[in-house]
Amino acid sequence: MTAPHPRPPFELPSDDPVLSPRTGYTRAHWEAVADGLLAAAWKWATPSGALLDLPGRPSVSGVRSDGLEGYARTFLAAAFRVAGAGGEDPHGWLGRYADGLAAGTLTPGRDDAESWPLIRDHPALGQPMVESASVAIGLRLTRPWLWDRLEPGVRDRTEAWLRDALRHRPAPNNWYLFPYAVAGFLEFVGRGDAETARAKERARDLLEGWYRGDGWYSDGDGRAFDHYNGWALHLYPVLDAHLSGDTGLCAHYGARLSEHLEGFSLLFGGDGAPIHFGRSLTYRFAAASSVALGAVTGHTPLAPGVSRRVIDGALRYFLDRGAVGADGLLSLGWHGPHPAGLQNYSAPASPYWASKAFVSLLAPEDHPLWTATEEPAPSEGPDRVLALPAPGLLVQSTGADGIVRLHNHGSDHVLPHEGEAGAPADPLYSRQSYSTVTGPTAGGNVADNHLAVVVAGARSGRRAIRPLGAGDGDGWGWAASWHRPVFASGQPMAPRMRVESVTVVRGRYELRVHRVLGAPDGARVEQTGWATGRDDTVVSALHGLHGWETRDVVRAPEGTAYTPWAQVPRLSGPAQGTTLLVALASLTAEPGAAPLDAVVSDVDVDGDTVAVSWADDATTTRVRFEPLTVTHG
Repeated sequence: MTAPHPRPPFELPSDDPVLSPRTGYTRAHWEAVADGLLAAAWKWATPSGALLDLPGRPSVSGVRSDGLEGYARTFLAAAFRVAGAGGEDPHGWLGRYADGLAAGTLTPGRDDAESWPLIRDHPALGQPMVESASVAIGLRLTRPWLWDRLEPGVRDRTEAWLRDALRHRPAPNNWYLFPYAVAGFLEFVGRGDAETARAKERARDLLEGWYRGDGWYSDGDGRAFDHYNGWALHLYPVLDAHLSGDTGLCAHYGARLSEHLEGFSLLFGGDGAPIHFGRSLTYRFAAASSVALGAVTGHTPLAPGVSRRVIDGALRYFLDRGAVGADGLLSLGWHGPHPAGLQNYSAPASPYWASKAFVSLLAPEDHPLWTATEEPAPSEGPDRVLALPAPGLLVQSTGADGIVRLHNHGSDHVLPHEGEAGAPADPLYSRQSYSTVTGPTAGGNVADNHLAVVVAGARSGRRAIRPLGAGDGDGWGWAASWHRPVFASGQPMAPRMRVESVTVVRGRYELRVHRVLGAPDGARVEQTGWATGRDDTVVSALHGLHGWETRDVVRAPEGTAYTPWAQVPRLSGPAQGTTLLVALASLTAEPGAAPLDAVVSDVDVDGDTVAVSWADDATTTRVRFEPLTVTHG
């Protein structure tokens, strides 16, 4: 892992080792970080403050939309900051945002220095719809000190601009919650009507269809389960219900948030890092926003000291590792800049969706979130294994090194109307496993944590992931899925070829069992492990147990979000017809960890059944494919 970077270039309070023995952070740190980020961003404002044109390459939406993004996302941080302080605004943030609002809505759509872009349909001109939600929530939170003091004409112009979010087509996913947030604000200030009611009803209906259980929503009609669950699909409806005082909706959406946090809170490592999985990871500590919201609203299974440990840990993790540059701005990346992990919609101000984590400031100073002593995070206790059957995820954490691993057997980024072939697999979803200390390799490098079928020199990808089940027991767990190997290179598909995969975990070990069906003559298979740097304190190991011929290490020169250069262990072997393959993998920072070749005492493969005997306690894991059953004991 990379060494810690210098602290951000703005002043922070002294650490409090008594109240916060694990991070040193307090509520005052959150206020100071908000102020520091705002002060740096406002140096790039247009003369009247309608746009914050932060430096960097423009997004696909263009520089004007990017400037609105700078205004809206920083406004969200300022709103949480001021509302949480009961209207106290020592730095005068709200005056600046009021001036910017007046200038931006004066002549929307005009190509001048201040005018905001119009909100139109996704995808062509839709990005302003995303930002309208942050503007609406910011105005709702600060109503007594900003909205109520605006000139009537500015209020009318703002409503007119916001209403376009209700009248245009969102993207087919969490975007439907942006008009929902706009409608909630307009109703809050007495400007609701049938149009706002329809926007809210539409979003609620979609949420019901997207809810899959275990506290998880799919991000749209497919099977995308990622950080958008916390910072969008839970945040918008729960915050709206909380601010409106709707007890029925609070109970409905709050119960789902609480269930979500049962598992999601385990996805933060002992160092504070969120799991590195899914798109938009440049939003960084926004990953902690659902944990903070649960504490603010009371819809959480976590003790206050645990909630603060998680959110403080996430904030400090990124500040200590260079997420804020010498100019005080959040960079596009993870620790520092990381272009390979970005999407084409990422703009210079995109990282400021991290502002959502400042929802924590809605808890006043005397709230238990801030007065309770920090307690260990869920990943800092004994080893944990948690299966989440609804999203098809398996969580594995080890207390000795604080590493959390997420084994993905159910989340992909393929929409129902899309075909699988001809498009490259998305590294942020397609890999078999993710962690809090490693990132996926870039698309042009060797794929980490991947089972590839190699046909005529072309390696297959994993796109649509079909879950087959998941479960856990005392100290162990499993998850299974199947996928159709696809070739972005255009290599023809072999008829009925498929890969069935099972991951069984216990302690730090991962048993990876695959059944490849329909492999053509001359095909081979490759299994890769975790990608780590040359001098990392974490060690990646991969050991073949059955079906593999060779083992080597492949380089990934483009590295990962954690290291500028990486290496990946790899197994390879033949595949023809139906082939069973068994491997043992490990990712650990525990000193003196035993080598993998001493972990398993025996492997027996009989037809479609694999039995693996563990050397430490003589227990046996059995994986049977027809019908799929996984047992351990």
